[in-house]
This record gives sequence, C-alpha cells and structure tokens, in this order.
Amino acid sequence: QVTLVESGGGLVQAGGSLRLSCAASGSIFSVNRMGWYRQAPGKQRELVAEVRTGGSPHYTDSVKGRFTISRDNAKNTVYLQMNSLKPEDTAVYYCNAEVHDPYIGSNDYWGQGTQVTVSS
Repeated sequence: QVTLVESGGGLVQAGGSLRLSCAASGSIFSVNRMGWYRQAPGKQRELVAEVRTGGSPHYTDSVKGRFTISRDNAKNTVYLQMNSLKPEDTAVYYCNAEVHDPYIGSNDYWGQGTQVTVSS
C-alpha cells in the first residue's frame, strides 16, 4: 500500500505564489513518475505537470513559464512551485505517482487533494 500526502494549498491573490508538496510513503520499490493534476468545479481533472524518473518535466500549456515541478527522489517527494497565479488556476490539486513493485507491477496512486484558490 502506498500513501500520498499533500500539503501547501491555500488562498492567494492573483500574481502570488504557492508551493505544493507531496510525499509518498509505504511499500515503494521505485517510483516511475510523479505529477500533479487539478480539477476545477464542473471541469474534468487535467494534468498540470509531471516528471518521470530520469526524464524532463512536462507541463500543460497554460502553466508553462509559471509553474515548476521538481522531485526529491531520496524522499519520494514531488513539489510544485506555482508563481504568477491566476484566478483560472483555482482548483483542487491532486498528487499522482506511478509506483513500481517487483511483485505486482506498476500502479497509480492519488493523494487526497489540496485546494488552491486564487482571488482576483
């Protein structure tokens, strides 16, 4: 069993910054990929940013140049630095990890979500 615990959400004015953190714990042999998704009210969940182990970060177009994803592989932790926030960034942000187990293969895990609200 793998658990993802997020922190760092909150309320911020437009133009401000927030930093999200997500730590994975439990039965972890290796982590293939970690990333962040978000879901705004009435909309589908969408990928914000992700990074594969040994790979380059990938961002959705709307956050390029404003958000930065980073990982601490030793701690199985992923961060999302969000700058120049806009009201349209308001959503519940979910951490996602693809974790490999040599006995059961690779599986996706999700955090509980953290609310980010950007006021205009």
